[in-house]
Amino acid sequence: MRRGLNTRRRQNLADLAPGEEGTVEVLDLAEPDARRLMELGFVPGARVVAGRAAPGGDPRVFRVDGSEFALRKATAARVLLRTERAA
Repeated sequence: MRRGLNTRRRQNLADLAPGEEGTVEVLDLAEPDARRLMELGFVPGARVVAGRAAPGGDPRVFRVDGSEFALRKATAARVLLRTERAA
């Protein structure tokens, strides 16, 4: 792969550092939990930006569609993303 090109990789929402963003691909959650997150805007194709965290690191705040939501790490780890990183 040539340097300078963007490469896509898959990670989960909990992996994002503050300020990093990704695109929701899959909600790997029980149907009621996935439905609730989708109602909040965590739908496939949505851009999500990681924000601040509680002092112990859990929960963390994520911004989607202009709103901020706090999610526990265990839930955020089940939201799979597509991110782009410079190679």
